[in-house]
Amino acid sequence: MSKTISEIYTEYKIMPNLQEHMLRVAGVASLICDNFDEPLNKEEIITACLLHDMGNIIKFKLEIWPQFLEPEGLKYWQNVQSEFKNKYGNNEYLAHGKIANEIGINNRVLEIINAISFLGGTGNASSEDFGKKIAHYCDDRVSPFSVVSLKQRFTDLRKRYAHHGNDTPERDAYEVALRQIEEQIFSKCKIKPEDINNDTVAPIISELRNFVIRSN
Repeated sequence: MSKTISEIYTEYKIMPNLQEHMLRVAGVASLICDNFDEPLNKEEIITACLLHDMGNIIKFKLEIWPQFLEPEGLKYWQNVQSEFKNKYGNNEYLAHGKIANEIGINNRVLEIINAISFLGGTGNASSEDFGKKIAHYCDDRVSPFSVVSLKQRFTDLRKRYAHHGNDTPERDAYEVALRQIEEQIFSKCKIKPEDINNDTVAPIISELRNFVIRSN
């Protein structure tokens, strides 16, 4: 049965800020797909972007962002977090896939979802698969609050994960890979990276709230 993404977010009790993140990522992807010079399966890419972080509440430290907990409150979201952990386990990446399978998406969309990860950067850069490149890149153009440049996103991530060390070989390789992906994408695009911002993405997000997720 097909449902709109808003219906799915409600059914799975997805936190509003997480909904906005996935909608922004999909909005960035939509803008790129509409201006890409080669054929793409836009529906699969958008579907993957709208579902790629469905299990993220598993890893959230809910007390850190009290503004994201209203109006339901901390206790409500702690209970939702416990429900997710009990049903899907403690690994948010595995949870994304389990939820996607429950929804009934096809294997190609699941492949794209699985490609959006820290460890997937170098592989996506060397791949010829622009569906995976675009989805991964779009996730890195969205901070917790807005659409940002790749440079701004890297700065934000370094601050948030400073306790892991700023200049690890893995992080350096990841940033190099995402810059390569940006170059690869926009060498085939009618727009530039700076054309993607909150103002250009906002009207797309409004439309995406009614995007239909088609199940097998």
